[in-house]
Amino acid sequence: MSLLKLPTRRLLSPRPGITTITPRLSRTYTSNTSNKPPSKRQLQTSTSTTTPPPPPPLQAIPPSTTKTKTPLRRPRKSAITLTPSAIQHLRALLAQPTPQLIRIGVKNRGCSGLAYHLEYVDRPGTFDEEVVQDGVRVLIDSKALFSIIGSEMDWVEDRVSARFVFRNPNIKEQCGCGESFSVG
Repeated sequence: MSLLKLPTRRLLSPRPGITTITPRLSRTYTSNTSNKPPSKRQLQTSTSTTTPPPPPPLQAIPPSTTKTKTPLRRPRKSAITLTPSAIQHLRALLAQPTPQLIRIGVKNRGCSGLAYHLEYVDRPGTFDEEVVQDGVRVLIDSKALFSIIGSEMDWVEDRVSARFVFRNPNIKEQCGCGESFSVG
């Protein structure tokens, strides 16, 4: 019974000028009389005379070097920003005896197609986006989110009117009176 070794190959080392030789397979096998490799069954039933070295003992990591767990998601930018005057007016609207929330949405209306719509609701909808800024909680209707995202909500008072004004960077077309808009 003779021992056969598989052919080896030369690998380049990361350092220039050093060549290492590694076997293609780490298994050695025996053959009876022929020079052909053993069958699959012989390889499965062969036993090794050497045992692998035991793993190194585990060492405790000091608590000062452990990493803190970071959240999987970073905080998102809010869908809409509120100006200080809008926050002040929303606080006045929300300070009622019955606690309610304000939902911002859009409706199909006007010359250009969409118009902003504000309504009181008792609780948020299933997919409504919640925006909290300076203690004021406002909901954005899930259907209106893509047309409102990135907007700024402001409260404007002039001689003729007092109203919420939305500055929306997504608007592609707006009617002359400013009542309705379309998003492209």
